[in-house]
Amino acid sequence: MNRRDERGSALIEVSWLGILLMVPLMYVVLSVFDVQRGAFGVTAASRAAARAYALAPSPAEGEARAAAAARLAMRDQGLDADSAEIDVGCVPDPGDCHLPGSVITVDIRTRVDLPLLPAMLGSDTPSFRLDAHHRVPYGTYREGHR
Repeated sequence: MNRRDERGSALIEVSWLGILLMVPLMYVVLSVFDVQRGAFGVTAASRAAARAYALAPSPAEGEARAAAAARLAMRDQGLDADSAEIDVGCVPDPGDCHLPGSVITVDIRTRVDLPLLPAMLGSDTPSFRLDAHHRVPYGTYREGHR
């Protein structure tokens, strides 16, 4: 066999091997970035919601402000804020978080869909579930809103 017949084939083989290895690697990198962006957004949303609730003049106003702050923080990171579950509570009295010594807690649950994966791989688009929890003390030396 003549050696000239295979001249240039190494370049083609290396190019195809590079493409076959780079495409999955780039997909993994994009997926990790999307999940990290989502985790940052959910954490920022829980922090903003807890602070908004603590600064509100009443519990009803606090619920509205906390939900608005959480949705805004999630939209800033490109997350679907409408599908998120936002729970606001407090310890020790769940009825009124605006008492001195109360601790306001915010739990947010949402999901981040993996990019470029169709729903044919399961019943829904493959996704990661993200949870965030934040606690803010109302303040022991603060006047209550009664």
